[in-house]
Amino acid sequence: MASSFPSAALRKAVRVLARTLLALLLFTGFGSPALAAAWTSEQLTVPATPDGTLVTFSEQEIKAGRKVFNSSCGECHAGGITKTNQNVGLDPETLALATPSRDNVEALVDYMKDPTSYDGEYSIADVHPSMRSSDIFVKMRDLDDDDLRLMAGYILVAPKVQGIQWGGGKIYF
Repeated sequence: MASSFPSAALRKAVRVLARTLLALLLFTGFGSPALAAAWTSEQLTVPATPDGTLVTFSEQEIKAGRKVFNSSCGECHAGGITKTNQNVGLDPETLALATPSRDNVEALVDYMKDPTSYDGEYSIADVHPSMRSSDIFVKMRDLDDDDLRLMAGYILVAPKVQGIQWGGGKIYF
C-alpha cells in the first residue's frame, strides 16, 4: 500500500530547490537595497541657518545621522516623538514654534550643545542630554560638531521622507 506522504528524498529535494531559488534571487539583487527608491535632492535639502540658507545632505550623511541619532537620542525620541513630553515632538511645526526657532541645522546643533526650555527661558541641560551636560549624559561624550550636524540633518530630512509618521506620536508605532 502506497503512503500519501512524500518520501524523505522528495522532501529533501524540495528544500534544496527552495534554498537554491532563494539564493539565486538574493544573488541577482532581488530585494537588495539597490532597488530602493533614491531620495530626491528636494528631500535632502533643508534650512541650514535661521535666515533660510539651504544645505543639501547626501544619503550617506543622512544614514550616518540616523545612526548617531538612534544611538544618542533614539531612546527618548524614537520616530521623532518626545517620550517625556508628548506635546513637544521633533516635527517641523513644533520645531518652528520653539523659541528660538529650532527648524534649521544651526539652531538644532545649538540646542544639542546647550538645550533650553521650549519657550527659551531657561537651560534644561541638567535634565536633557547635551554637550554641556556630557559629564552626566555619557552618550554625548564622543560626539563632535559633525555628528551634531548629521543628527540635525536627519531630524530635518526625516519628516520629508516619513511624512506625518515622523513626530506623529504613538498612533504610528
